Amino acid sequence: MALDLLFDMNLFDVNIWLILIGSVVLFLGATQIGFFLGRRAHKSGVDEHSRTQISTIQVAILGLLALLLGFTFAMSMSRYDKRKQMVLEEANAIGTTFLRTQLLPEPLRQEISNLLRQYVDVRLEFYAAGIDEEKLGQAMAGAQKLHKQIWSYTPALGEKDPRAVTTGLFLLSLNEMIDLHAKRLTAMENHVPESALMLLYLLSAVAVMIVGYASGVAGLRNWFVTMMLPILIAVVINVIVDIERPRRGLIKVGQDRLIELRQTLAEQ
Repeated sequence: MALDLLFDMNLFDVNIWLILIGSVVLFLGATQIGFFLGRRAHKSGVDEHSRTQISTIQVAILGLLALLLGFTFAMSMSRYDKRKQMVLEEANAIGTTFLRTQLLPEPLRQEISNLLRQYVDVRLEFYAAGIDEEKLGQAMAGAQKLHKQIWSYTPALGEKDPRAVTTGLFLLSLNEMIDLHAKRLTAMENHVPESALMLLYLLSAVAVMIVGYASGVAGLRNWFVTMMLPILIAVVINVIVDIERPRRGLIKVGQDRLIELRQTLAEQ
């Protein structure tokens, strides 16, 4: 059941609590299987050389697991930081475009300013849509429509405002704003490869199984230690998966800068 959950389904589409429960069941089960096999080996008799070899393998696998966990977590955090930076950059780009719009002649100034206010609302709706495909499609269509509407004013802008510097600065910031829309989409879809997560699950299962096996060979087991290790590993992997899903789960990228920008533009 746990293996079906973790390997037959897309991790980024599964409920985060279901992933956590599946991970805990998988790792606790692997620990128990390892202990059972180790207990059988203990009853058959294990010499000191074999115990040393098992201990060496256990340390090596746990070290490899720690390395892979750290590497994967670092990859996830770098992508999370990139998404946060994208929110700030997009808010700054829209704000700069709005300020430069105030240098344009009327009625272009007022019309473009109103469209930019609508654009901020649409961008916030895009994030608030979560995993609702219908709302996502509406928000995407709304953003693209506003891109075309704002850009459609550029021919008239060249005729009404002959100042090349003012027009050029406005077009530069507008182009950056549109580009950041695509960059944010790319950043949100950029995940740690699922193959790396599958490898992480596989190595974790092997590691806790070896720990259970070593306990069984020793003929005794500290329940607290052997149970806490699989649970902690499952929690860490769960956090990694959650970070990689910006639209769902517990860890999300805040939109505070865009919310503040909406309030600022409304006041102006």
